[in-house]
Amino acid sequence: MTGKNKGLFQKVLNYETISYLIAGVLATLVDLGVFTLVNEALSRSGKLDEITAVMIAQVSSWAAAVLFAYITNKLLVFRNYDFSPSHLAAEASSFLAARALSGLLVTLVIWAMVDLAGIDEYIAKLVTTVINVVFNYVASKLFIFKK
Repeated sequence: MTGKNKGLFQKVLNYETISYLIAGVLATLVDLGVFTLVNEALSRSGKLDEITAVMIAQVSSWAAAVLFAYITNKLLVFRNYDFSPSHLAAEASSFLAARALSGLLVTLVIWAMVDLAGIDEYIAKLVTTVINVVFNYVASKLFIFKK
């Protein structure tokens, strides 16, 4: 490997990107787990139509994953240990705003895929998860946990 390629390799595969991917996989498991539990419970109850159950499951799983992601990104990925109230308020609100934007985008896309295109809700969930991970890493790296 040449010096130039080695430098690029080390820049891309470093502690931050690897730990983000691990935290992202774990947050995705939280997201998918909560989505599945809520969707199955609501679907089996028979009290709601399919799209309402999917939307409630989506919002619930998003909220659980955001909380998990904030904690793991702050402490493990970006190693930000500033717990001053003003810093936490600014950081948490930026994180929540970015995740709300990505959550809205993903919710609209999953709704369109399931309700308008008739795609299976679990396939739609997997497709939107990929979109979500990329968007959230860029937002966290460039705007929220910047050094």
